[in-house]
Amino acid sequence: MNTREKYQAYVNTAFLPAVDPLVIDRARGATYVDPDGQSFLDCFSGISVANAGHGNEAVIAAAKAQMDRLVHCCSYLYHVRPVADLAEKLARITPGNLQKSFFGSGGAEAVEGAIRLARRHTGRSEMVALTHSFHGRSYATLSLTGNAGRKKGGGPYMPGVAFAPAPYCYRCPFKLGDPETCGMACAQYLDDVIRYQTSDDVAFFIAEPVLGEGGIIAPPPEYFKVVKQVLDHHGVLFMADEVQTGFGRTGRMFAIEECGTNPDIMVMAKGIANGFPLSCFIAPAEIADSFRPGDHLSTFGGNPVSCAAALANIGFLEENGVPAAAARKGEVIRQGLLGTEPGRVVLGQVRGRGLMIGVEMVSHRADKTPAPQEAARIRAALRERGVLIGLGGVHGNVLRIQPPLTISDDEIGQLLSAMKAVLES
Repeated sequence: MNTREKYQAYVNTAFLPAVDPLVIDRARGATYVDPDGQSFLDCFSGISVANAGHGNEAVIAAAKAQMDRLVHCCSYLYHVRPVADLAEKLARITPGNLQKSFFGSGGAEAVEGAIRLARRHTGRSEMVALTHSFHGRSYATLSLTGNAGRKKGGGPYMPGVAFAPAPYCYRCPFKLGDPETCGMACAQYLDDVIRYQTSDDVAFFIAEPVLGEGGIIAPPPEYFKVVKQVLDHHGVLFMADEVQTGFGRTGRMFAIEECGTNPDIMVMAKGIANGFPLSCFIAPAEIADSFRPGDHLSTFGGNPVSCAAALANIGFLEENGVPAAAARKGEVIRQGLLGTEPGRVVLGQVRGRGLMIGVEMVSHRADKTPAPQEAARIRAALRERGVLIGLGGVHGNVLRIQPPLTISDDEIGQLLSAMKAVLES
């Protein structure tokens, strides 16, 4: 049996409409290679993970060196140097007074731990999230996810969760649409959500600084400032989910840095170790120390190899100015896409920050009718031209462009050339 046949026989993929037909054998930089030696330009980074590029030499070397010393001992039973060094590094580079980290293995695990910490610290039980949001596929994180398509068949979900409207200006829930004149109605409405959808026992509000799975929705510049004012009025913690946006993806080390406010708790994963499994939530000491013995643990959390890789990854991003370069490259891609003239589809909106770009495909510009079938065909046509992108959004009509941040200018030219040819054909 070949790899595809073994997947069909032995790998549970029933949760997917289809598995991409590609077989990936190896990768370097922004390039995947199949077993036959055919190359593909990776513009999705394993769902926004390989920020420092596939096979990054510094990251691989650090992981190999740590493997020769120690692979596992449970980093919460004993003191392990790369765990301590990474926690110190994160305290220095994260915004505000975030200081103490807890390490897990994946994003959903980190969000669940952050939920527990916020509720422990505040003594409150309720939670507020955003519509269009995605926070993971575990029971608690799906409870916080504002998208029925991700939650179908798994309910009833955890009680005590309310949802505020997403700052989705292209499809404004209040039909206002212009952030210059709307008065940040979606942010102001958070006050109504707390007052009328909860019992005023809210521990935290969680939000992605740029909503990823929801369609690369980038809030207006003033959105989180207004949100924080509402939260402070009610004594509610602000939890930033940087699982997908962190580590240079949006043009800053963390996307929340552009939003004019600091979170009380921040969650990280995906790009933290450039492909090695690791996640983290971090909080100020007065919040982190709310845990009591027995409150939390993770057998594989803070794996020494992953922590060593993360330290090398952060060092590479800082030393090479990768976040700032991602901001420049992202602007080149957005401007290039805006210069295309599609034939039978419409670029409803090109949006995002840095190298986290969403292209919303619609069939009619005026009524913004989602075009998910066309978006899927565009993605497939790009694959035939050797370019791999993602697909998402609540309507399944948003092309997701999230390449390794090390993508070269020539490779960006290859991406734009392929997209222009496909969109205009």
